[in-house]
Amino acid sequence: MTDGRLVSPSADRNKGPILAVLERILPPTGTVLEIASGTGQHVVHFARALRRLTWQPSDVEAECLRSISAWLSAQRLPNLRQPIELDVRALPWPVGAVDAVVCANLLHIAPWPVVPALFAGARAALPASGPLYLYGPYSLQGRHTAVSNQTFDRALRAHDPEWGVRDLAEVARAAEEHGFELAETAEMPANNLSVVFRKRSPAVS
Repeated sequence: MTDGRLVSPSADRNKGPILAVLERILPPTGTVLEIASGTGQHVVHFARALRRLTWQPSDVEAECLRSISAWLSAQRLPNLRQPIELDVRALPWPVGAVDAVVCANLLHIAPWPVVPALFAGARAALPASGPLYLYGPYSLQGRHTAVSNQTFDRALRAHDPEWGVRDLAEVARAAEEHGFELAETAEMPANNLSVVFRKRSPAVS
């Protein structure tokens, strides 16, 4: 688009199925931090549908931040904040307390240290039982769920050896180490998964 908005065809395809999960697992009100908002298509779609929630988009890439701002200017949604620059590994995150964290299609295009950093940052920002929602391709017990995911994984690792489709068990272990528990998984279109983690309540002595 000539106004600065980037468009991802895959984001257009999966925004509806992702929203269907978010409508069920997010709190009715509060603030949602979206990590790696990318083009901005997702967060605009979610904010338009879930107007009682305040949405905080973020990204580390300047091009994406410009695109998100362009989408905001075009849509003018009162519950959608201006994007912030956020590198998942730069702890603490430049945000205060939030009620939920949403992150789509990041872990497979980032080095492994992003995974524990994501849970560490979310732990500091979320209340007890607060949801951390992840979307993307995952392998299960070391096996790809589809031939297309195996091919995708090879292409990712050829591009950058630190990238690749993550195994859900390894992600869940990182979550456990940072105070989260795996609450549910749901199969999504194109051999992706929705994965919901929740921050554990502090132990009562």
